Amino acid sequence: MQDLSMVSKLQPKLTQMETVTGSTRIDKPNLAIPGEEEEPNASFSHTRNLPPWGEVVIDENQDSKYVNVGALAISKGKGITEEQRVHLLEEMDEELLSNRVVVLSRNNKIRSALEIFWSMELLGVCPNVQACNSLIACLLRNGLLDEGLKVFGFVRKRKIATGHTFSLVLKAVANAQGCESSLKMFMELEGECDTKKDFDAVVYNTMISICGKVKNWVEIERIWRSMKANECTGTQDTMQAIIGGCTKEGKWDTAVSVFQKMLKVGIKPNLIACNAVINSLGKAGEVKLAFQTYDIMESLGHTPDAYTFNALLSTLYKANRHDDVLQLFENVQKKQACQLNTHLYNTVLMSCSKLGLWNRALQILWHMEASELSVLTASYNLVISACEVAHKPEIALQVYDRMVHQKCNPDTFTYLSLIRSCIWGSLWDEVEEILHYAEPDVSLYNAAIQGMCLRGKVGPAKKLYIRMREIGLQPDGKTWALMLQNLPRD
Repeated sequence: MQDLSMVSKLQPKLTQMETVTGSTRIDKPNLAIPGEEEEPNASFSHTRNLPPWGEVVIDENQDSKYVNVGALAISKGKGITEEQRVHLLEEMDEELLSNRVVVLSRNNKIRSALEIFWSMELLGVCPNVQACNSLIACLLRNGLLDEGLKVFGFVRKRKIATGHTFSLVLKAVANAQGCESSLKMFMELEGECDTKKDFDAVVYNTMISICGKVKNWVEIERIWRSMKANECTGTQDTMQAIIGGCTKEGKWDTAVSVFQKMLKVGIKPNLIACNAVINSLGKAGEVKLAFQTYDIMESLGHTPDAYTFNALLSTLYKANRHDDVLQLFENVQKKQACQLNTHLYNTVLMSCSKLGLWNRALQILWHMEASELSVLTASYNLVISACEVAHKPEIALQVYDRMVHQKCNPDTFTYLSLIRSCIWGSLWDEVEEILHYAEPDVSLYNAAIQGMCLRGKVGPAKKLYIRMREIGLQPDGKTWALMLQNLPRD
């Protein structure tokens, strides 16, 4: 039985509150809830004021237009437009009210959910974490970041935030304001929270994903190290993103560490991650580790692709193991292990050039043309270079003719290699012809003059030098010194 004297004392205030909310009845045992028949977002302004955490103060002046809740003014009889209503709730069961907030949030009944949520707070009833997360998710998916952050502030104040809470907000801030804002918030939270208690793998994975989208590899590595310090395990996508970031930054040791961690905890790296590690190891000259990673990749059931074999070939090339490059390439060809592309061919042609294997280089070039690949200038240049190393100027000139016939434009590197080849072969007329057809280029004249002087052809070298100066090209130091030794002092 209720104390009638107490009811009598409360009645005037309750009556006034009824005129504001239209939803509170002292004789009704049920929960007083705002109308559920409203449209989810009807008349709901993104710029409305939300109630701060404070005490309800009811203005006793009957002529006043407002009932104040802390610093918030609530208009009488205006409905919910720019201000938020609160309710004097008869039902004080935390679970029942929290469940109601969850239901309303899932149905996108934003106003009703907010009214119950803030009414609970003002009356000292704390919504549970599920209600808080549901409401935050509802606000964020409807583009109401400011409101979501206010609810997030309440959650932090009550110290009931979970990894899911932090993840929701960090992603929303990143989407609305960019990675830098989200990263700044994350770092502030790191400083304020007990990360071992409050941050789980979800939070770290979220931030790594956010940083990965803008390729902020430095922060990815820092977050990864913090994650390891807190003994959290990343997801497959996150750890692969870390591998990608580390390999792009040349930090192969970190990439290998993450790769091994994935294997240890039973996470299967995908083909892209395996390739990234192999490529990173190759750049670092870690040949043995690169091929060990390749063996692991095959044991995981991945089929190597062109990127895999190009990474392995590049690894061997950087280690000056050019014979091994050719052997591996031949094995790939025989087994038809992957679709050969221009990058693969060019890597092998580079080794042919280093070894002077002009005949093998020619075979690869014909194979490229037969496979209807787009053979670029760089490929012809490598074959010409192989001929230069092997002192085969006639073959080099034939490759050049083929290149022009295929409508592939020669560049400075093409002409430089041809000039050097022709000088070694004493093909002086061909040198003159190359200089005649090529665009005036100081590097070509320098190479021709220096080569002629070294081969004792001082007269033709002087003529080239004079022509060079007449067309306005400045010789380099070596050409200038050679001419000083041979030209008259005047």
